[in-house]
Amino acid sequence: MSNPTGVTVAPMATSHADEVLAIYQAGIDEGNATFETAVPTWQAFDAAKLPGHRFVALDEHGVVLGWVAATKVSDRCAYAGVVEHSVYVHPDARGRGVASTLLKALIDSTEAAGIWTIQSGIFPENTASIALHQRAGFRVIGTRERIGRHHGRWRDVVLVERRSAVID
Repeated sequence: MSNPTGVTVAPMATSHADEVLAIYQAGIDEGNATFETAVPTWQAFDAAKLPGHRFVALDEHGVVLGWVAATKVSDRCAYAGVVEHSVYVHPDARGRGVASTLLKALIDSTEAAGIWTIQSGIFPENTASIALHQRAGFRVIGTRERIGRHHGRWRDVVLVERRSAVID
């Protein structure tokens, strides 16, 4: 799938592993993207993500510019239509519409699969991510205060969700 930014979106594959994990590491290193402090192995990463709901954004040379992936929120049947997602963009590719393009691909795939809610937790300091999500139709639900410790200090998390307008 191609888009106006010149970025091509493709299903995430094992061949993208090194680039995906390097982008994830960059997000970890910046300190405002995740509670994680180390990148998992590809095997652990791959096993945790839903196969039909993970994509990479590629430039014209096939270089991974960013990725999006979803995980199940719960194994309980009541939550079958709810996923949590992450979206990461290489620092050099930011501001080019890569994340918006990836979120659109995720929204399209989840709605086609009958998923009614996409959610995420974002550090309040990550204002760019909060704004991106709001532009993509996510709404801020609230802030979970002091929800976890990160590098020795308590961190808040802003909860965002997007409810499908087509799944009832």
